[in-house]
Parts: sequence; C-alpha cells; structure tokens
Amino acid sequence: MLDPGTLELLTPEDRSGMLAVTGAVDGSPVVAFCSDPTIQGGAMGHEGCDVVVRAYDRALADGVPVIGLWHNGGARLAEGVLSLHAVGQIFHAMTRASGRIPQISVVLGPAAGGAAYGPALTDVVVLGPEGRIFVTGPDVVRSVTGEDVDMLRLGGPEPHGRRSGVVHVVTDSERAALDEGRRLAGLLGAQGELDTSSVVDTDLSDLLPDSPRRAYDVHPLIDHLLDEGTALELHPRWAPNIVTTLGRFAERTVGVIANNPLRLGGCLDSTSAEKAARFVRMCDAFGVPLVVLVDVPGYLPGVGQEWDGVVRRGAKLLHAFGEAVVPRVTLVTRKAYGGAYIAMNSRSLGATKVFAWPTAEIAVMGSIAAIRILHRRRLAEVEPDVRPRVEAELAAEHDQIVGGLDKALSIGVIDEVVEPALTRSRLAAALAEAPAKRGAHGNIPL
Repeated sequence: MLDPGTLELLTPEDRSGMLAVTGAVDGSPVVAFCSDPTIQGGAMGHEGCDVVVRAYDRALADGVPVIGLWHNGGARLAEGVLSLHAVGQIFHAMTRASGRIPQISVVLGPAAGGAAYGPALTDVVVLGPEGRIFVTGPDVVRSVTGEDVDMLRLGGPEPHGRRSGVVHVVTDSERAALDEGRRLAGLLGAQGELDTSSVVDTDLSDLLPDSPRRAYDVHPLIDHLLDEGTALELHPRWAPNIVTTLGRFAERTVGVIANNPLRLGGCLDSTSAEKAARFVRMCDAFGVPLVVLVDVPGYLPGVGQEWDGVVRRGAKLLHAFGEAVVPRVTLVTRKAYGGAYIAMNSRSLGATKVFAWPTAEIAVMGSIAAIRILHRRRLAEVEPDVRPRVEAELAAEHDQIVGGLDKALSIGVIDEVVEPALTRSRLAAALAEAPAKRGAHGNIPL
C-alpha cells in the first residue's frame, strides 16, 4: 500500500499479531498498522493493542494520517480482561486523535467483536470484498436469537454499504481497497493549494434536463464541477438522495454535498441529514472547504420520518453547518424550498457565499403548492375546468409578491446570480477569497 522503499518499522515483527510502520503515500508521510490473521486469527492481545496505540502516538506527533488494515477477531479470549482493557486503550487513542489527524480504515477480512469498533471510530472505512464487520458473529446470533445468518449477510458490503452506513467505500478487490485507502490519505493528508488560474469554465446547465420538473442524476454535475477524475464518493448506496464526495477543485481538496433529485426527488430525510452532517463535520475538522449544490424540494413528509427522528437527526445537519468555520459556498441550481433551504448551508447558517443560477427558485414552497394553501377557499369555488388557469394566475401573482431571486438578492441571502457557464470560476474565486480555517472539534460517528 505504501510507496516503494518508504516503509520503516515502528514496532518489531513478532507474535503480537500487529505491526506498525511509517511510510509515504504519493510522497506524503503516513503511519500505518496492520493485523496479522495468521496469528490467532488476528485477535488482539495487550501487546498487539500497544502496537496500535504506539502508531497513533507517532501519527499525532507527526501530524499525519493513520491507516489501519483490519483482519481481526477482536480481543484474545485467553487474556481475558487484560485484552479487553488493552482494546479500550485503542479506542481511547482513536478518540484523542479524532478531528486532529485523518484516520482511515481498510477492512480486508472479518473485523469482529471489539475490532468492529476500531474501524467505526475512524473517519473513513473502506471495505474489501472479503471484509466483514460485526459485533457478534453468526453462531452467537443463531444461539441467542434463532436467526440463521452468515457473515456476508450479517456484516458484508450489502448491510454496511447500503443499510447501516458503517462503511463509506466498498471495493470489488483487495487491491482496489488498498488503492482507495491511498487516495483518501492523499485527499485528506495532502490537500494542496487552490489555484484559480487552473480553472476552466464549462456550461454546467447542459447537465440538467430542460424541464424543471424532470428528475436527474446529480453525479455528472459533481464530476464536471471537480477536477477531472478526482471525485471519490463516500456512502454512495446509503441515503443516495444526498451525495457526499471528496475530490480536487482547482487542485485543492474540497468536499461536495449535493441533493440528488433522482432519489426521493432530492428530498432531505432523517438518514440523509445524518449522513451529510457527519461529512460536514469531518471536512470542517480537517480544514476541507465545502461546496454545496442545492436542488431540494423540502423534507420528506410522513409518519415514518417523524418516528425515525427527522427532527433530531435533521438538527444534526443544521448544527454541523452552523458550527463549521471552513470556507463553504452554496450554489442553488433549481430550487431550495422550506426548512431544507435553511439546512443546505444557507446564509442564515453562516455560508461564506451563496450563489444561484438565473432560473433558480428560493421559497417556503413552490408557488402552486403555496397558493393552494393560501387560496384554498377561493379555488374550491372555481369550476374544475378553469382551475388550472386560475392557479397559474395566482401563482404568478404570488411570485411577484414574494419577490423570488430579486428579493433574495436585496436582503442578502444570495450574494450573486451567476451564469452556469461561469460557475466554476466564481466558486473558485469565492473559496480563494475566504480565510482558511479549521474547526476545533472531533469527528464523532454521528
């Protein structure tokens, strides 16, 4: 995984079952540790745990990313509470390092028991094809609950990549898992400098459908916004109605958050709000600027959402943006309605700059929906065959009253209406003008 010729041992090769090294990724220094599954299945004793803690101490002292390669059966049974205590010391080291240095986990085999929480405490988790993460194995599950499940269904790519959100990146080969670990170490550990002279503009509106009512996939828009070939999406299958991507923009690492109208119409819901909040806090902790692409009709309504904690979990996104001090710019491409407008890095939450395309809409809700509430009695008295015409007239009148983009500009909630063909250069300039800052907080696994 490391650059050839750069690996130096931090700890000796012994029977502890763990090894720690220093090295480089694309010329940038890192610390790495690895479990050895040929020794007691990779289970951690107190000596092996000490190896991991020493790796963290060195990474913190050097201020460099730490990469853990996991194939680990948890605490060694024969050591009893001694091994449990030692595993807890790993968790403490990880928590001390949270938000201070990037922590990347690459899970290549089972990470079971206490070893499941090792990756879970880190910033980004990459899962190889044989990776499995679970607290209690299939035999225990079967004996306690009667559920017949294997390791793949219990802790493989499907449950953790799509359902639980534990895993950020899933790969189809071990080599790819190591390569993604390298990419993440480079993006977070060697972020680069913003070079506005490298920005080439292109008409990004060509990537959206002509009709404002048609759904579309936001991924091509993100790919064309970022420098070519640099996008690395996190959690692509979990809460896909919002997209969280690391990449290079004007040669500097940035984080992109975008509503995806192809999924749930781009609505925010409890899961996507939590996903985005975790991403915002990670980027803020490591000083990664944020670009927020907004096309959101609101929060997803329903009893299920309310019971699933959309208020509590949605508040996490409000808190994350409100707390963030990194440069963060917002672009409204089509619409931003209601409370979701506020949550997507609005001016009221302290956005660095807010831009909008000329056809964008910002409102409490769409004009047709609004007048159906405001003029409910009047519309009820109108004959059905002329109701669409009356609704259109009332909607046009409503738009004039609320003011649209002109009103948003006049009160300062939008800084500039920008043409799609000039978007990249204006976003780059806004990021370049903002002072570089970094949040002073950890990255708790929300």
